Amino acid sequence: MREAGLGSRPHLVRLRCPKRVIVRLADGGQDASMRVNLTIRRTDQCESGLGTMPISVTIRPACRLPGDYDYPTNSAALLRLLRRQTDLPDYVLRNIEASLRTASGAQLMGVELNENVLTEIGYFID
Repeated sequence: MREAGLGSRPHLVRLRCPKRVIVRLADGGQDASMRVNLTIRRTDQCESGLGTMPISVTIRPACRLPGDYDYPTNSAALLRLLRRQTDLPDYVLRNIEASLRTASGAQLMGVELNENVLTEIGYFID
């Protein structure tokens, strides 16, 4: 990999999984992200607050490598995370919110999540 002559343009580095790319910035910093599929389903627990419900989110690499992770949370926290940490349009988030009210749950395919977010929710371990 050549770093010389990059200027301020990002430099892409491909990993083994074709859907995961690390962006290495010219100043030496890096912003890592990973495409994942999210399967969201309600749990049998009681509601955790007005308008929120306990859910379980299965996070699976979009490139079909092993690495499933179940993340227990609630609907409000998940929607807040998706609004702040993804570029999903509002209509998709409204559809997810409506789907959570049904017994079948919801799926989001190919969502790009930052490595910091994945670490924060426990998918990656420091």
